[in-house]
Amino acid sequence: MAKLPTIKIRTRRKYYRLIFTGLMALMMSLIISTALILVKAGYSDHFFADLLGSWGLAFVFAWPSAYVCAYFVQEHVLSRIEFY
Repeated sequence: MAKLPTIKIRTRRKYYRLIFTGLMALMMSLIISTALILVKAGYSDHFFADLLGSWGLAFVFAWPSAYVCAYFVQEHVLSRIEFY
């Protein structure tokens, strides 16, 4: 079986939080949008069209809020806990 090449991206460490929260917001907004559409309207013929619209709007709110919340938790909450 042929081995697929691994794709690696190099970037500066200062972008870690931005990339991490962006990916987390992307996945979480997809999961939550899917669940809410299924609960509210169920599966229909226009499910994916509704999902793309809902997901886009949810991501616009999810990324900035995830970035602010991650900063707040890391800097102001986790810094006060002593881990061993």
